[in-house]
Amino acid sequence: MFLLQAPEVRDLDVFTTMPAAFRRAERSAWADANRGGVITDSFLEGPVVDEAGNLYLTDIPWGRVFRIDPQGAWTLVAEYDGEPNGMKFLDAGTLLITDYKNGLMRLDIATGAVTPYLQRRNSESFKGVNDLTFDAAGNLYFTDQGQTGLHDPTGRVYRLGRDGRLDLLLTNVSSPNGIVLSDDERFLFVAVTRGNCVWRMPLLPDGSVSKVGQFFTSYGPSGPDGLAVDEDGRLLVANPGLGCVWVLNRLAEPEVVLQGPRGASITNLAFGADRHVVYCTDSTHGNVLMARMAVPGRRVAKGVAG
Repeated sequence: MFLLQAPEVRDLDVFTTMPAAFRRAERSAWADANRGGVITDSFLEGPVVDEAGNLYLTDIPWGRVFRIDPQGAWTLVAEYDGEPNGMKFLDAGTLLITDYKNGLMRLDIATGAVTPYLQRRNSESFKGVNDLTFDAAGNLYFTDQGQTGLHDPTGRVYRLGRDGRLDLLLTNVSSPNGIVLSDDERFLFVAVTRGNCVWRMPLLPDGSVSKVGQFFTSYGPSGPDGLAVDEDGRLLVANPGLGCVWVLNRLAEPEVVLQGPRGASITNLAFGADRHVVYCTDSTHGNVLMARMAVPGRRVAKGVAG
């Protein structure tokens, strides 16, 4: 019988913690619906890094976007009536946000202005968009999660082409969350949080998908969330329920496990400017964790502002 080699287990270190001045120990509509009414002073998500090494994060319940400089100092970039989650750069000065409440929104990081990008599909509102990724050509892939789960496996995955065409790729996902392309862009990986797994979607030349399969199966109270890929093609999977990041090879075998502090809820991750440091959001504690990786992260493609 073939036995897998035990993965290397490494600790994640605390890079920075949200200052007390930014915390809001108040009731919110988002926490009422998503955290059982627990007072949630912040819930960090959507990490993305600019070329200068600044880290940008969303704070879902309070509609905020923060910038954290390489020394760990926090600045409020924007605050608006929304529930921002994933982010990617459209260009050096513009972030595209998957906003659960408003759809796709655009943020000018110099002014803090937030404006609509794509709020509805054929006049129908999204369920609640969650995360996004671009391919090298500037096409956008994003998840529409809403409150779906095993009780309601109707979550969606979309592709928005550079020509403005919006294609619905999947309609049957029980909680589609993080999304990322393989290093060769032949496959799309989608974290299926309530299914406690990651799906692998082959992308065909005509733009369709076929033979979608389950690539990785996790366990615990809350399944895979944010995803990233390194230059060896390994898939990094943030797992909030277990407080860790799985580093999986091309066979979905765990090679490394990045373990957060006890009680951490690790929801998402992004490589830094030098692509050797990975930053992770510990959402319920307002912390950003970090680890230095031997294999650099894959370069993150940008979209095309329009």
